[in-house]
Amino acid sequence: MAHYRLALLGFGNVGRALARLLQRKETELESNYGLNFIVTGIATGRHGIAIDPNGLDLEKALALVESGQSLSPITQYPVTGSLDFVQFVPADVLFENSPVNHENGEPAVTYLRAALERGMHAVTANKGPVVHAYHELTGLAQAKGRKFFFESTVMDGAPIFSLFRSALPAAQLQSFRGILNSTTNLILGRMENGESFEDAVQYCQKIGLAETDPSGDVDGWDAAIKVAALVTVLMGMSLKPQEVERAGIRGLSREIIAAAKADGKRWKLVCTAEKDGNIVKGRVAPELVSPSSPLYSVEGSSSIVEFHTDTLSSLSIVEGNPGPETTAYGLLADFINAVKNR
Repeated sequence: MAHYRLALLGFGNVGRALARLLQRKETELESNYGLNFIVTGIATGRHGIAIDPNGLDLEKALALVESGQSLSPITQYPVTGSLDFVQFVPADVLFENSPVNHENGEPAVTYLRAALERGMHAVTANKGPVVHAYHELTGLAQAKGRKFFFESTVMDGAPIFSLFRSALPAAQLQSFRGILNSTTNLILGRMENGESFEDAVQYCQKIGLAETDPSGDVDGWDAAIKVAALVTVLMGMSLKPQEVERAGIRGLSREIIAAAKADGKRWKLVCTAEKDGNIVKGRVAPELVSPSSPLYSVEGSSSIVEFHTDTLSSLSIVEGNPGPETTAYGLLADFINAVKNR
């Protein structure tokens, strides 16, 4: 039985969902994969940091944070600061779930680099480090005999990166097309039913799908960084979100959307990338799609990506209405895949 010490940097909705998933899958991990674990550290932005080399009580940690209290009653060491946490916590795997930085991926890049330098496997749901430091962090992981995995960064728990890494050997990605931002897809769907843009955004904020400042979604930045991540990893060509042609959905009124609906079409925020020799062009923009398109029937907060490779003309992955639990599953899958060939 292999024993692993886990550290959670970030304990918001996704971090707490991961803690619960680890608890639920504990027996299965032992019986099916020969893995057992303890969580030795949890770092939060607002509730402090807890470290215990003998393992934290996850139920107590969840109860403290969800009641708005500090983690200080359960820590054995008075560590402050996220980087200090990474550099001190006794762990074999770091799950990094800090907020995304579209501009340069920091401070998450620094956290992941520090974890790998210490000999940890590094798992993240953060798109920033994938776009801005993929080659550096992957190279460092290889040098240390560890893994840098990030399945949850584009379509939550849907196996996109691991699909190409394991199930599609020698397949060269030529282009892709899809809906990669759940929030805008839900906004556009509600506007089809007569809601104003403002009301649809407020609904997404109410259910926790959109941030207080929704510009990252509605102006296309979240979609652009996902395009950049897919291009960087799957096409092997570095692309920054600032280099992706980008237009958001603010210009789509109820009247424009209603006219499309009457014509049997729908507006979607479509992500595309196409490789042409040593050049790749990425684009995020609203498009009219017809019923013949696989994008047409993608409802609510669901996502889809359609891949075109040199060996498979079309391969689509659809994820239905994801939430923190599906993102947490992507993190768990990365953990298992990182250690299974130990």
